[in-house]
Amino acid sequence: MRITAIKPRRRQMSALYLDGEFAVELDTQTLIDCRFDVGREIDDDELREIIEQSNERRAKEKALWLISYRDHSKRELKQKISRTCDAEAAEKAVERMEELGLVNDESFARQYAQKLIFSKRMSKRAARFELSRKGIDKELAEEVLDEIDVDPREQIRAVIEKKYRDIGDEKTRRRAVAALQRLGYGWDDIRAVLEDYSDN
Repeated sequence: MRITAIKPRRRQMSALYLDGEFAVELDTQTLIDCRFDVGREIDDDELREIIEQSNERRAKEKALWLISYRDHSKRELKQKISRTCDAEAAEKAVERMEELGLVNDESFARQYAQKLIFSKRMSKRAARFELSRKGIDKELAEEVLDEIDVDPREQIRAVIEKKYRDIGDEKTRRRAVAALQRLGYGWDDIRAVLEDYSDN
């Protein structure tokens, strides 16, 4: 097969044409590094190799961009990278980020649990579910949440004080109960706090 054209595309990508027909879109820097120039003859093995190198480079660049924006769990990062690269390249990129210390599930779980509980005012039950959704295993999630000392009723009060100050109004009260249940709080704790407001 002969490379008959290389045409620039968006996001540092180039279209590779073989024998006059579009073949594949590759990372431009990979094409340069591998000296894939117009007129060069290549075989199937060379094509497979450059596709693999291109995917791996793109996966690593995507990983670095994502973790520069915010912390990610390994599974979350792999899922996001897999939207633009194949699963194998995504897996290698995540492994590399972990080797470099840029991705750490334990560190991520601790920070994210704190955010869920103290910023979003979620219950530990809801936080456990969210950690699971991010790919944090059950044992690690339990360990991290056990370290957080928080009173669910104080959390409920904080939510009411911030968003539902007119808790005496029946409509507001219903909205508050529904919101608190979505945050994972049990009815016993919700009712106990509401009774405190009723007594005032």
